[in-house]
Amino acid sequence: REARRQKSLPSGSVPEICVLDPDGDLFSYLRDPSIGKRNPYWACYHTDLYNVEIEGLSVGILGRAVGASFAVLVAEELFVSGCQLLISITSAGQIKPVHKPPYFILIDRALRDEGTSYHYIPESAYAFINPDILAMLRGIFKKKPLVIQGAVWTTDAPFRETKDAISFARSENLLAVEMEAAALYAFAQAEKKKVACFAHVTNQMGM
Repeated sequence: REARRQKSLPSGSVPEICVLDPDGDLFSYLRDPSIGKRNPYWACYHTDLYNVEIEGLSVGILGRAVGASFAVLVAEELFVSGCQLLISITSAGQIKPVHKPPYFILIDRALRDEGTSYHYIPESAYAFINPDILAMLRGIFKKKPLVIQGAVWTTDAPFRETKDAISFARSENLLAVEMEAAALYAFAQAEKKKVACFAHVTNQMGM
């Protein structure tokens, strides 16, 4: 409300379905005015939101919210602005070679090796996707070979992905490492919001 007042923005809502695009590739594509349209109601101080029509649905795309704390900041703002379902699609490094990159992981649990998630739910090893959302998505993607269900490692210190840490992740059957899922799932659990996270595995870990 205060951001809308300070920026002199009209009252309105974001689309009910929004997508976080931390790498910004999709976001950059949608900034072409012939493809996407900047949402005039989005009042965030740090980001822009672009609307695009996908099979008759209006979807909001927000780019470059990298890392757990930034992702949760915009998630909080999106849900109070009208979002009903938030999907995160982030790039990730391969931990276990279950497929040759690139491919996608539908994240069902995320190792909480970051700080943001602990502000939402009590201490535990993992944060989990809502079972109802997982069941819905599993039915959609079960016949798509490049979408694999599995667990990931969420870290906020990518240059501390040491050999020992990678070995531990493999022992936990974690498929990839990324920077947002654990915090987003903890937020979703605490605030009872609908969030689904995907990892786009685009590279392999250097060992």
